[in-house]
Amino acid sequence: MHKLLTVLLLVMYLMLAKSSKADNAYRNAASDTLKIAELPTPNGIEMLFYLQRDPNTNTIIYELNWNEDGTLNADDPIHPYWKLYAKQQQCVELSMIQRKFAFGVSAKALAKEKYDIRILSYKKIPLTLMKGTDGKYHIFVTILNKQAILNRVFVRIDGGPVWSPNVKYMELRGTDTLTGKVIAERLKP
Repeated sequence: MHKLLTVLLLVMYLMLAKSSKADNAYRNAASDTLKIAELPTPNGIEMLFYLQRDPNTNTIIYELNWNEDGTLNADDPIHPYWKLYAKQQQCVELSMIQRKFAFGVSAKALAKEKYDIRILSYKKIPLTLMKGTDGKYHIFVTILNKQAILNRVFVRIDGGPVWSPNVKYMELRGTDTLTGKVIAERLKP
């Protein structure tokens, strides 16, 4: 009888532990979504897209880099900078290290008014800067095997050193060019 009671208690403990892990996984997934939804959305800015990441609300804005004569700077067509929500929404230039190794971009002309753009910290995702059907410049990217205008990149970081953070996933969010619907895809690096 004592053995049977021990086995029953062990089985109940394992079932509760498994249930608890499942509940925690669900809660973590739900809180993950809430955190992303609670991030500020930049507005009032002529931007191409923005990037947000853990651990705070500070945001990198990517906007067109115009010459003084009103033409696009062909050598450096995108200007990234910080919007520091934690400090009264100050706009601050990226540091040299951030610009050269992390959040800066490389640009290669493909044709007149068309550029291959890569975020320096993760060059695997091809972005294309070109004019859309509305005559304005946009960043085009493939999301869920569909052409989309990129609106936001979110990077989920789970610890790790500053120079090599543990990236759980990147979420690309944009507007499907055919349907006009917002679509998103999470990619694991």
